[in-house]
Amino acid sequence: MIIFQNQKGVTLLEAVVSLTIFSMLMAALYFFYTQGMKIQQFGSEQQLAVESARKGIKEIVKELREAAAGDDGSYIITKADDQEIIFFSDIDSDLYAERVRYFLEDHTLKKGVIEPDGEPIGYSDLSESITNISEYVQNNDEPIFTYYNGDYPGDTINNPLPTPTRLTETKLINVYLEINVFPERAPSNIEIDSDVQIRNLKNNL
Repeated sequence: MIIFQNQKGVTLLEAVVSLTIFSMLMAALYFFYTQGMKIQQFGSEQQLAVESARKGIKEIVKELREAAAGDDGSYIITKADDQEIIFFSDIDSDLYAERVRYFLEDHTLKKGVIEPDGEPIGYSDLSESITNISEYVQNNDEPIFTYYNGDYPGDTINNPLPTPTRLTETKLINVYLEINVFPERAPSNIEIDSDVQIRNLKNNL
């Protein structure tokens, strides 16, 4: 007598279902992996951008603190706009005052330096050397440079200084940057700022 045993097998339908579930799991794992890598990359890039901005502000503050008249007799500050400033400072300790310009261009804070040269001594725009200081700057309409007179913070009526009086009355400057590698995504911008008094201009200390 022949006895037929019940043999279990995998049907085509079961195989398709199993393959589909496996594919969905792999797709989900890949999605979470790529998202994790993007978040990690964003965090790393954001951290580098913020550190660069902090270093840049520290550099600006140091140079502004030691600002002095130009070697051609120019006043200490020759331009004082919301997103551009031009001043003179011996930034390389060579006993000569360089003309220093900080300005925003295409979300990048840049620095232009002109060495004094010629006879009589002067500062030629053609010899300006430009370097990038901080990228991913998202200030938009927010001023990078805000100017105050020597009576600040007691004087809240005349401060911050309006454009017409900045060149003659500025004693203290606030440097402010908003940094975000991907401004269209959370988290919000990282804000970095610092105040600096120009030693050769201050009159209240």
